[in-house]
Amino acid sequence: MNTWKLEIEYEGTRYRGWQIQHNAKTVQSELQVAAYQLFSGKVELDGAEGTDAGVHALRQIAHLKVSELKTNITPRQIQLALNDLLPHDINIIKVQNAAENFHARHDAVARYYIYQISTRRTAFAKNYAWWIKDNLDAKAMREAAQMLGGRHNFRSFCEVENERDSTTVFVERAEIFTDGDLVCFRIGASHFLWKMVRRIVGILAEVGRGNLTYDGFQRLLKFPSNAPAKFTAPPSGLFLEWVLYHGDDAPNKSSAVFPVN
Repeated sequence: MNTWKLEIEYEGTRYRGWQIQHNAKTVQSELQVAAYQLFSGKVELDGAEGTDAGVHALRQIAHLKVSELKTNITPRQIQLALNDLLPHDINIIKVQNAAENFHARHDAVARYYIYQISTRRTAFAKNYAWWIKDNLDAKAMREAAQMLGGRHNFRSFCEVENERDSTTVFVERAEIFTDGDLVCFRIGASHFLWKMVRRIVGILAEVGRGNLTYDGFQRLLKFPSNAPAKFTAPPSGLFLEWVLYHGDDAPNKSSAVFPVN
């Protein structure tokens, strides 16, 4: 089996998320169609993380597997050929040869997301930030975010599809930093639950507004509640920042994805 590792960036505004869905435009479906055209046959293409509708990616990882090649082709040729077939808002950054058993999702050890909140109205960043008119206390948000580190039950911060599924996640890092007119939230974890990051951001914004105390945030971490659902942040400000495999370094730049100054 011929296997490659793909690094992909995409602007998710036009898509119903990463994963293939019936009668919906998704990033995975666009990539799969392009790969099918390139290799003139069946391919396997799967990603490390299933981003939601409207969510962007700076570095999604996918594996591409093809059972038979009609002609030899280099990783660089695959990158260029796929990019010629893909729409403008999906781009292959890099293609590498990979072991036959490489699996983008199963082999990943951590994922990192970054969320951007704009503290001022902007004409250029509507698709890349959530504008909050109220004054935000970034220090209070930072102190609340520090509580997220470690292993927690995130039942309050996710959409549960099956009540029997575990909602426990190990968070290796969570931080708030500011860059110009943006308040940014970065979180890295073993895996993420459906709507988890956006609900955390929505509640952190309530802390920043002064509507929720440090202790109130802590209670939501300790005791399941449906309250965070109504504060779910919009997808526009969310980016899949990085996917880590064994030996990779976590992102550490305290800078926004698209600055608003």
